[in-house]
Amino acid sequence: MIIEDIIKSKVISLELKTVLNLLYTANLVQDRTSEVLKSFDLSTEQFNVLRILRGQKGVPASLSCVQERMICKMSNTTRLVDKLIVKGMVQRSVCEKNRRKVDIVITPRGMEVLEQLDGPMKDLNNSIIDNLSVQETEMLNTLLDKIRD
Repeated sequence: MIIEDIIKSKVISLELKTVLNLLYTANLVQDRTSEVLKSFDLSTEQFNVLRILRGQKGVPASLSCVQERMICKMSNTTRLVDKLIVKGMVQRSVCEKNRRKVDIVITPRGMEVLEQLDGPMKDLNNSIIDNLSVQETEMLNTLLDKIRD
C-alpha cells in the first residue's frame, strides 16, 4: 500500500512523502517486533540491551557503553537495566578496577531468553524484507546509511 493511500492524501511533496514513509515503516517494524517480544515480557528497548550484552561475549559493559550502542538513544538505560535485573536476565556489580563504575552482564536466564527469541526474530526480520530482492535490500541499507550521514 502506498503512503498516500495510508494517510488519505494525494498531494504531498516528495520530501514529506519520504519522511512519512520512513516514519510509518519504522512504526510498523516496531509494532511487529513488540508483538513477538510480548510473550517474553520484553520491550524492544530491553531486548536491545540484552542483545548488546550478549554481543559483549561475557565481558562486562558499563551503562554508558550500553547507552552508546542503543538503537533508541532516548531510552533510560538505568531503568531498562533495573527491569532486566528484576527479571533475572542481567546482573549489575561494582567494577573492581574503578569503584565508581558499574559493570553489567547478561545472565544465563537472559541468554536463554535470547536463544528462544533468535528463531522468531529471524523469521520476523525475513518477513519484513520478504518483498525485496537481495540487491534491493543492500540498496535500502545504503540509502538509509546515507540519510543518517
